[in-house]
Amino acid sequence: METTGFGERVKRTTKKILKIIIATILIVGIAVFSFMYWATYESGVMAGKVLRISEKGVAFKTYEGKINLETFGALKGTSPIAESFDFSVERSETELIKELEQVALSGERVNLYFVKRYAAFPWRGETKYFATRVERAQ
Repeated sequence: METTGFGERVKRTTKKILKIIIATILIVGIAVFSFMYWATYESGVMAGKVLRISEKGVAFKTYEGKINLETFGALKGTSPIAESFDFSVERSETELIKELEQVALSGERVNLYFVKRYAAFPWRGETKYFATRVERAQ
């Protein structure tokens, strides 16, 4: 019968604890990344005119757009204040990209539906705001 020494038991226990710590960090890291990538912080709609939709980037090509919201001041008789809003479009949304290009060229007023994510990733877009659909204002 062979007995293990104190040093050998400490070594084995330390390896076991280190494996548990690394596995826990890895699982928590994957969970946080998944949450930041897919979770939605806000969703809504904004109305205005699409000023541009363009493909940008060096390493990662993303679609970026800008919409002019034309908000109105609180005072009666004042002119609209030009406020613009930047947004991104997922590369897989080809129909949405085509529709945004059409309304940008025509200058129509649209309702742009969007979601806001918790983080921006370089391969996904420059902003946290992503257009999900566009509807032409009547």
